[in-house]
Amino acid sequence: MALMEERKKKLAAEGLFDEARKQLLPWLPEVIGVVTSPTGAVIRDILHRLQDRFPRRVVVWPVKVQGEGSAEQVAAAIRGFNALPEGGRIPRPDLLIVARGGGSLEDLWSFNEEIVVRAAAESMIPLISAIGHETDITLIDFAADKRAPTPTAAAEMAVPVRAELFVEVSALARRTMLCWQRAQESRRNELRAAARALPGLSELLAIPRQRLDGAASALPRGLKANTHAHFRRFAASSAKLTLRVLHAQVSHAAQRLTINSERLSLSARSLVRRRRDRFSGLEVRLKASKLANAQAQHQTIVRQRERTLRLAERARRAVATVMQRLDARVAHSGQLLSALSYRGVLARGFALVRDEQGQPVHAAADIGPGAVLDIEFADGRVGATADADRPVATRPVKPAAGEKAAAPKRVVKPVGQGSLF
Repeated sequence: MALMEERKKKLAAEGLFDEARKQLLPWLPEVIGVVTSPTGAVIRDILHRLQDRFPRRVVVWPVKVQGEGSAEQVAAAIRGFNALPEGGRIPRPDLLIVARGGGSLEDLWSFNEEIVVRAAAESMIPLISAIGHETDITLIDFAADKRAPTPTAAAEMAVPVRAELFVEVSALARRTMLCWQRAQESRRNELRAAARALPGLSELLAIPRQRLDGAASALPRGLKANTHAHFRRFAASSAKLTLRVLHAQVSHAAQRLTINSERLSLSARSLVRRRRDRFSGLEVRLKASKLANAQAQHQTIVRQRERTLRLAERARRAVATVMQRLDARVAHSGQLLSALSYRGVLARGFALVRDEQGQPVHAAADIGPGAVLDIEFADGRVGATADADRPVATRPVKPAAGEKAAAPKRVVKPVGQGSLF
């Protein structure tokens, strides 16, 4: 009992027993799924009670209701019923009943297991728990949508009594027919009363008939009176249409025409005068606008000329500054060229020796016997020929790898022999 109470508090804290989670049972389910043992008396009681009250299709999922593995089978059965597809080969139940007969707390312990309680709480199909007798309490009773004291009571909760429904439907049909008959009789009485209150056909047409007779008798007199009235109007009009009247009307129309022509001439002259005055004003305004525009353009031209002169002066100063900078750069480059030129070296007493091709000679070894040379001094050039009696200088030979370099031989300059260099 302590373990059961502890588990109950834990699952209640998770909200598995909240009333908001519970679903309403269907009033008349088409298919009822039963999770119970197929060999016990429970399934026979449920089927017998359903047969007595309202026969429905029952799908049984056989499970063990006590012992090892029974809790897993019950949870698998509840989840299996929920997993059935709509319109499948096995119909999906509209209501589930988890049932078992009475027994001790140990016998009913499978329905206190957490896996069973969670499966019942997760069921999307409304579920009735019918475990044991009325005094037996298990945790699945708190998670189920409805608790039945016995499996038979669960069957009674699942479906109504068909005979009672027949009686109730017959009573409702009888009351509906009586109500309809009373309404028809009431409408019939109202129609008869309205028919008695309406006047007859002769009474309805009497006044219009009398008015028609009066109009028919007054029509000849009205026609004669209308004819005399039109005759008098025509006679009065013909009396007015004399030659004198016509002449008067013509003269009056001619006078009106003359007056209108004079008014038209005056209006035309006045309109022309107003248009001339308007055009004169516009001409004056146009001349003033042209003069103002010319002055504005002249001022603009003057400003632009001054701006152009300022820009030209700035350009002249900029060009002069650039030319000075370029002259300085050229002078500096000339000085640098003079400093780096070989002519400065020649001016200090040196000479430049060239061969026949005009290429500078850098070493005596490059001059053969009788070679024609061109010697350039600072003040001019002279030709020369190499001395044939002087031994030719040889270039030092690089020693091979691993051999020591031989000491250079000192060439003894002959006494009294001049040097071209």
